[in-house]
Amino acid sequence: MRITGGAWGSRRIAGPPKGASVRPTPDALREQAFAVLGPRLAGAAFFDLFAGTGVNSLEALSRGAARSVLVERAPAAAHLIRRNFAALAVPEDAWELIVRDATMALAGLAKRGLRFDVAWCDPPFAAWEEGLAALAHALQAGVLAAGAAVVLEAPPKAEPAVPGFAVVRALRGAFLLSVGE
Repeated sequence: MRITGGAWGSRRIAGPPKGASVRPTPDALREQAFAVLGPRLAGAAFFDLFAGTGVNSLEALSRGAARSVLVERAPAAAHLIRRNFAALAVPEDAWELIVRDATMALAGLAKRGLRFDVAWCDPPFAAWEEGLAALAHALQAGVLAAGAAVVLEAPPKAEPAVPGFAVVRALRGAFLLSVGE
């Protein structure tokens, strides 16, 4: 797995071990999505929900995001995220990892008054509806800024239907959504 652009472009990072439940975002999808998101990343607050390996946050930071908050409930995946961020010597003040369930993490972020300009949601496909519910909760909790761009990875033939979000564009294995203003 590699970072596709920006300051760490072409740098390889560790992926999950064989047989792990984490499904990394394919390089081609990440490259396409970040090409579209590019102009929005400069100085942006990036939110990585169901973070897995952390590669989407690393990509965002590499391309100019100011800060990233990652949410991942699996301790093994959280360990992999820490390892990948350490391997690239990402400054500690540029990222925060929250190891807990998405709903609990969102409540804590809302309490802190955090709002994000760009988000990535990659729920496990076996529990894809959980990702849709987490996005709806993020909107309701106010952690997504008006007009925020959200990439939602999706299983084949899935259709995102999340109130408050509009589909802007279909990508290879994902949808680009926008938060209603």
